[in-house]
Amino acid sequence: MPNDASSTLLTVRDAAERLNVTPRTLKYYEERGLVTPSRSEGRYRLYDEADLERFARILRLRALGFSLAGITEMLKRPLEKTESGRSGYSMESLRQIRDGLAQQVDSLDARIESVRRELKEAQKLKAELSDDLDYVQRRLDGESADELIQKRRAAAALKRAAGKGEKA
Repeated sequence: MPNDASSTLLTVRDAAERLNVTPRTLKYYEERGLVTPSRSEGRYRLYDEADLERFARILRLRALGFSLAGITEMLKRPLEKTESGRSGYSMESLRQIRDGLAQQVDSLDARIESVRRELKEAQKLKAELSDDLDYVQRRLDGESADELIQKRRAAAALKRAAGKGEKA
């Protein structure tokens, strides 16, 4: 039976050598879900020509500076023959890639805003707890509870007055 090059399966080491990368690089892109090689009965990764072409595409996009999220969006669309005869993306595919990336950016903006609100709440709680910790430490250091309460009330009144001054 002749050896059909299109059905040849390569191990991680052979595929990495052919692509001029480390085996860890191939495993990394698999972990990120960009490539899914077949497995042998012994659960070894086996790469076919389509996998190698996909890896080569990923490596070219990385070399051009694309993020993994950008590469993921681009891999969702097939390469097409352009007017010059080269492989590339149609205008419609580029619009879809742009829309997918813009959607991810919008989602991240929403997450960032949510984290900012959470951070602000955590900072406020920390300030309150720091005041409580200071009170307890001063009590342990022997200060009078009545004096400390008066100081806390005076400090709270100053904060309220300062807050009103800022709003005016």
